[in-house]
Amino acid sequence: MMLSLNNLQNIIYNPVIPYVGTIPDQLDPGTLIVIRGHVPSDADRFQVDLQYGSSVKPRADVAFHFNPRFKRAGCIVCNTLINEKWGWEEITYDTPFKREKSFEIVIMVLKDKFQVPRSGMPQYPSNREGDISKIAPRTVYTKSKDSTVNHTLTCTKIPPMNYLSKSLPFTARLNTPMGPGRTVVVKGEVNTNAKGFNVDLLAGKSKDIALHLNPRLNIKAFVRNSFLQESWGEEERNITSFPFSPGMYFEMIIYCDVKEFKVAVNGAHSLEYKHRFKELSSIDTLEINGDIHLLEVRSW
Repeated sequence: MMLSLNNLQNIIYNPVIPYVGTIPDQLDPGTLIVIRGHVPSDADRFQVDLQYGSSVKPRADVAFHFNPRFKRAGCIVCNTLINEKWGWEEITYDTPFKREKSFEIVIMVLKDKFQVPRSGMPQYPSNREGDISKIAPRTVYTKSKDSTVNHTLTCTKIPPMNYLSKSLPFTARLNTPMGPGRTVVVKGEVNTNAKGFNVDLLAGKSKDIALHLNPRLNIKAFVRNSFLQESWGEEERNITSFPFSPGMYFEMIIYCDVKEFKVAVNGAHSLEYKHRFKELSSIDTLEINGDIHLLEVRSW
């Protein structure tokens, strides 16, 4: 079966900072919000707020406050504002944000929390007074506020895709071919008796496999490879820790950079894989198979 992954999204390019804009649809579990930008050399801090409207007096409740800070060692502060009162701060000092560096923030909306899958970051709970269903359509705003953050910020909302086939093997044609900045998200559950599974990005015309991701649970190896000109290349297996286990739920994010693919599993950076197949724009097909229950696939 061949499906098409439609590029469902609302994009705001280069908004003026501070930026306040309406999210047009309700934030259901599974929704992704993607923010890309660049931090200038004199930055002190910046913030991204998901809030209930745009009221200033009284200030609107903030379901999720995400606040990277750059003074001293640097940190990320997360919090919730309810009835103009801040809750207790959650602070991590393991931050990927640097002055004079570009960034991508992916906010994943889950049932009881917001999760930011970046290298080294924990999962940040939010909205301690209730679940995200209280965030009504057309009253939620994203907000990035700091005059030191320059105007290369882009905001993207990726709504859930509910029409995908869940049967394996799964094959889908990407609506837009692969290239720098493109992202694929795979969500699933590993079978309790799983030996392994694979997630492949292919060039449909040549059938070359540009990226072969093959977690093997029976030997705890995360194998990466490419199948080019009818031949497998050399396997890559080095990894700090094996991120999969039988019966677990997982969310795998595959991000295409200029020189390599970057892969994160359940909010933690897992690996990089340098491009062996150089014609990125020819990569237009996703295949998934193996010992998992496939729940959802997205591409943007």
